[in-house]
Amino acid sequence: MIKIALLSLTFLVGAFAVDKDKASYVGGTANLPANTEGQLLTSGGTEAVFTYKGGQLTIPYKNIKSIEYGQKAGRRIGVAIMVSPIALLSKKRKHYLTLGYADAANASQGVVIELGKDVVRSTLTALEARSGKKVEYESEDARKNVGN
Repeated sequence: MIKIALLSLTFLVGAFAVDKDKASYVGGTANLPANTEGQLLTSGGTEAVFTYKGGQLTIPYKNIKSIEYGQKAGRRIGVAIMVSPIALLSKKRKHYLTLGYADAANASQGVVIELGKDVVRSTLTALEARSGKKVEYESEDARKNVGN
């Protein structure tokens, strides 16, 4: 019985994690459900595109007004329960990108996207270069630990 409960907890914890090379819409003014998983593509010359099952959200680089990046560190409780209490000493960082932009009607919009750790650095670099806006870091720790 305990094994079944722990196994269920492991799947539950994993269900809320973003794959290291993906992204997830957390919230904002876009007409998307929270925690919609997809990919944030920044390789296009004129726009960033968040693609997800059933659609895409397009943000022209020229319309981006602000780029903010922050992290939230949490303990690895699921791993500690399943494997070892030593896992409580390590932290899992979540990486959040907030984009402020103007839509086609010039109305202010905003989205918060959780990025997988493998795409943080390249995404921030591309957004800065293509939009001409500097990334604002929520803390010095976030600036130092980009992508960690």
